[in-house]
Amino acid sequence: MEQALYGPDGFYTRGGLAGRRGDFLTAPEVGPLFGAVLARFLDAEWQRLGRASPFTVVDVGAGPGTLARSIVAAAPECRAALRYIAVEVADVQRRSHPAGVESRADLPTESIVGVVIANELLDNLPFRLAVFDGAWREAYVSSAADGALTEVLSAPFDPVPDVLPATPPLGARAPLIDAARSWLDGARRLVRSGSVIAFDYTVDTTSELALRQWREWLRTYRRHERGGHYLAAPGEQDITTDVPLDQLPAPDERWTQADFLRQWSITELVDEGQRAWAAGAAQPDLDALAMRSRTREAEALLDPTGLGAHTVAIWRAPAGAIGR
Repeated sequence: MEQALYGPDGFYTRGGLAGRRGDFLTAPEVGPLFGAVLARFLDAEWQRLGRASPFTVVDVGAGPGTLARSIVAAAPECRAALRYIAVEVADVQRRSHPAGVESRADLPTESIVGVVIANELLDNLPFRLAVFDGAWREAYVSSAADGALTEVLSAPFDPVPDVLPATPPLGARAPLIDAARSWLDGARRLVRSGSVIAFDYTVDTTSELALRQWREWLRTYRRHERGGHYLAAPGEQDITTDVPLDQLPAPDERWTQADFLRQWSITELVDEGQRAWAAGAAQPDLDALAMRSRTREAEALLDPTGLGAHTVAIWRAPAGAIGR
């Protein structure tokens, strides 16, 4: 999975990306409203941290910088103190990062006061795959002389990871998201004071995934459509999983994305957009049209069968840690 997504010929390395012209759609690509709401959350964190300066925001898995543009364009109150770092491993996507942000391929090494954002990142970090054939085993990938990829199962786990159910159906599969846990641990260590916030599609337990048909949660995407088997066409399709939260530290706060956006005044922003459109409808300019689009954007972002059902998880570091 690491090679298929991030290797020299990997999906993201070769230019796979989110957006209407890309391969899949995440909240920032719906329009700038998501970033405008998130800017309000960032302002609240800045206030909680005593109006820290610098106030560092690390946007991980930033892609071409869509979220960064929206947050900066929203002109948050913290902007004078803001140091915005867009982290993206794919060089082809870093070239599109907007001016005024620090663009880099990896996390900073110095601790920060601020916020780490992971929007649909955890589901894309390479995961191990457990398979039950009478015993739980790990699936590996073997490459034949002709380049064909096949699965090879290990000896039975000893011990069996405790997140896996003891009596699953034959053929059950489940992800082991060690890389996501490791990344989250590192991100939380990075934040001396502030928070880590992740947006993703999740389930409560690994057992839930083991009891589902595995093609429902181990998904591939290409050009806004479901792709083929995850071993097919490596480098040409995205690979993703529902994130089992029992493999991660318990968050301090957990919301549905719809509830989080309402908490941070998406309705107020939509109303503001409608008023601005009404005032400028006779001679609309680009700003008025952008305001008008907020209604449609909100419908997509709050959709309980789509983006609105995503989980928002927040891990906090105490405000009192500043200066330690």
